[in-house]
Amino acid sequence: MDALIAALKTDEGFRAKPYKDTVGKLTIGYGRNLDDNGISRDEAHEMLINDVIRAQRDAADLVLNWPALDAVRQNVVANMAFNLGKPRLAKFVKFLGAVNDRKFVDAAAHGRDSIWFTQVGARAQRLMCEMETGVIA
Repeated sequence: MDALIAALKTDEGFRAKPYKDTVGKLTIGYGRNLDDNGISRDEAHEMLINDVIRAQRDAADLVLNWPALDAVRQNVVANMAFNLGKPRLAKFVKFLGAVNDRKFVDAAAHGRDSIWFTQVGARAQRLMCEMETGVIA
């Protein structure tokens, strides 16, 4: 199997982002045909774990007092980092400032006063409730 994997890596090459192959199939990685094969639930779970780790790291980078936050509020900011990405979340200056100052009611108000809040709907409503109260909704 090792020799076959090595050959396929050489033949297919690696692409981190989806692309159309020579016959128009959506493909990623080392030639994974997403149109015909997709991904398994286990593969999706592994990807989610990696994305959550990245989101937590990004959130910790943006919140200066990250270790002092309770788990509920850490999860709110990490959820937002997952959803928005670090560059877009970094633009939530008033929100992040209020989180850093432990002014959670203000942080929730700033979160609610955003285009993201109107776009995301129930998820954003739940997250801002959790930011405000520190209780999982």
